[in-house]
Amino acid sequence: MKRAALLAVLATAAIAAQAQPQYQPMPQPQFQPPPQSFVDRAQVQNAEPQYENVAVPRQECTSQWVTDPPVSGGNSIAGAIIGGVAGGVLGHQVGGGRGKDVATAAGAVAGAFAGERIASSNQPPVQGAQREVRSCRTVHDMQPRLTGYKVNYIYAGHQYTTFTREQPGNTMPVRVSVMPAEQR
Repeated sequence: MKRAALLAVLATAAIAAQAQPQYQPMPQPQFQPPPQSFVDRAQVQNAEPQYENVAVPRQECTSQWVTDPPVSGGNSIAGAIIGGVAGGVLGHQVGGGRGKDVATAAGAVAGAFAGERIASSNQPPVQGAQREVRSCRTVHDMQPRLTGYKVNYIYAGHQYTTFTREQPGNTMPVRVSVMPAEQR
């Protein structure tokens, strides 16, 4: 029985050893020192201004003088009312009975027509007034706006190009990084 238990333990250990993955060490990266950097000056070859077109809104207005049409000067409504009342009173004086009502109505209509004509013919037309009419619209003018400079420069015998916001002058600062190259 002891032998069977020992064999069972050994078989279990052998199976467990087979199930574990084989360990393989990862290759160690080679040590790379951090790059050393410093600021130096480069010779500027040329700096070309760079522009973009921008739409700038503005108001464009025009003025024009217009003359209103002439207006008749009389108050023809007041003339028609006064004429209608006067005609109605005169018509009421004529006739009798049922004819009196017809004469009153006819006198009022005739008086209103006559009063309107008299009121508008007595007044000369009023000259139209002059007034300024102004009209405006928004116009977009395209204007160039400086965005920066395209700079060509030389450092250590090599030519480079960059973009700067400011005009750099004859020289410009450059950041130089030095790092050892891999040896093979």
